[in-house]
Formats: sequence, C-alpha cells, structure tokens
Amino acid sequence: MMQKLDQEGVSFCTRIIYEDIALTTAIEIYDAMSGGKHFMTSNNDCGVRVYDMDGFQLLNHFHFPWPVNHTSLSPDRKLIAVVGDHLDGLLVDSSSGKARICEYKYIRAATLEGHLDYSFASAWHPDGRFFATGNQDKTCRLWDIRNLATPVSVLKGNMAAIRSVRFSSDGQFLVAAEAVDFVHVYNAKLNYEKRKEIDFFGEVSGVSLSPDDETLYIGVWDPSYSSLLQFNKRHRYGYVDSFV
Repeated sequence: MMQKLDQEGVSFCTRIIYEDIALTTAIEIYDAMSGGKHFMTSNNDCGVRVYDMDGFQLLNHFHFPWPVNHTSLSPDRKLIAVVGDHLDGLLVDSSSGKARICEYKYIRAATLEGHLDYSFASAWHPDGRFFATGNQDKTCRLWDIRNLATPVSVLKGNMAAIRSVRFSSDGQFLVAAEAVDFVHVYNAKLNYEKRKEIDFFGEVSGVSLSPDDETLYIGVWDPSYSSLLQFNKRHRYGYVDSFV
C-alpha cells in the first residue's frame, strides 16, 4: 500500500493472492537509471514487481521458483540480491529489455550457496562489490560479487535468525539484527572482526540508520512494550599539542 504524504487516503494498493494469503515482504524505493523514481516489491507469490512511482504502473514482474522474502538493488541499479524460502539465494540482472506489463520470465542469475535455512534480509555495501544476507541459520553472510563461490565472512548471531541487515552510507558499519533481543554493529573497515552488541528484551521488527549515519533506530514490536529505540553515534576527538 502506498500513500502520498500530501494527499489523504491510499494512493495505490497491490493485489496479490497466493494460497489465500497475500504478503508483500519487502519494498525498496529508488532512483531509476532511466530517470524518475521506481519501487520494487518482494512477494510470497514467488514474484518481484517493479512499479513507477508517478502513475503506479507495473513495469516488470519477475518470477522465481520460491516465495521471495527480500530483495535489494545494487548501488549501480544493475543487480538484485534475491532471498526467500530456499537455502540458496540469487544474484540477478535487473535489466529486462523492454518493459511489458505482467511479464513472467526467469532472468540471468548467479546462485549463492552456503546458508542452511531460509533467508529474510539482504543489503548492499555502498561500493557495490559486497552485499550481505541474513538467514534463519543465525548467520549473516558477506558476499563478493567477483567470487560468489563462498561467502567472504560468516557472522554468527547469539540465539535467533538474522532478520534485518543494513550498511551505513559510508560503508564503515554493518548492522545485523536478530529476531529477538540482540542487534550487532560490525566494523567493516576492520574486516568485520570487531563488533558492538546491543542487547534488550523484545522482538525486533527492524533496524534503520539515519542518512548521516549518526543515529541507529531499532523497532521493537513486543506486545507488552512496543517501542522505537534510538542510539546516537559516539565520537572520539583527539587534539595534538601546538606550540607558538
């Protein structure tokens, strides 16, 4: 469902029917290479749909062999990371030739092998060479598009599935949220070997970073104490002595 903030009511609503349950599992809004804004939806009917933001026209519909839980578009808009109800993920070409309504087709893909369960999250490093996937096997895995044979790193959670992942806009940090109680912040510049762990009580609905990377938001949807947690970045400044 889409709503324009300067207008009342619902502007657009997708209609998806899959085994009596219609789920849109992820949405990404982005600037299209051709100009204007598009948004991409992931759906449990095994589809990924691309819409135009202006008229909400369906520009393309890609079909996959399993329900799609999350997709993320690379910074250069050329590749899509696709994960869902399958052990393997996919890295696919975002180009589709001519835009045709309700076009069903498989597109050229590379397979991501290594996870032991279904995946629910993905995110791209801003350099466009690396991306991360979060999985029910309690790991977040880092992938290099130049060699997808094995993940670059395997980052382990404490007790639950990794359901949300985000890179900071400067590429320095990776945030990986477990489904409950724990959020991990990894230092990408230190090869993800150093991390800060945030622990609390509650189900995690997702994580997000402010555009300037100064603030981390964590959504908690526990029925007893639902909340939005805010954490601000702490800076350390060093000053050299000066002599006159």
